[in-house]
Amino acid sequence: MTDDLTWLLHRLVDRVPGSRSAVLLSADGIAKNWYGLADDEAETLAAMAGSICSLAKAVGTRFGGTPEGNVRQVLVETDGSILFVTAPSIGTVLAVLAGPGVDAATLSYEMGRLGDQLPQQLATPARQDIAAAQLGNR
Repeated sequence: MTDDLTWLLHRLVDRVPGSRSAVLLSADGIAKNWYGLADDEAETLAAMAGSICSLAKAVGTRFGGTPEGNVRQVLVETDGSILFVTAPSIGTVLAVLAGPGVDAATLSYEMGRLGDQLPQQLATPARQDIAAAQLGNR
């Protein structure tokens, strides 16, 4: 099972002034670890971020000229918050909610640094691979 990486999310949010919360989720929108949110909020944000990332990947595949459609970053800005979404590893999405005063460049850098530092720990295997492995162990 996945290690508890909440401490990494806590460190990320603390490092960037204006950041409020962070969720590490699987590409299909399942919250794995979170910081700064209640459980139900984390699950809702994970589902939203997974959908946003999926949409961005489809745009990249269709219009970006890359068959993988890798998502570097998606930004959703509202009057009261900014949502940063990135896919640091295959099968993994990182979402950070921040206030409008956040330094976007700093937060983007720190999110990228987190993904670069720990790609193996952040990777989420595809659910089909897990099911196949479990069936093979019977």
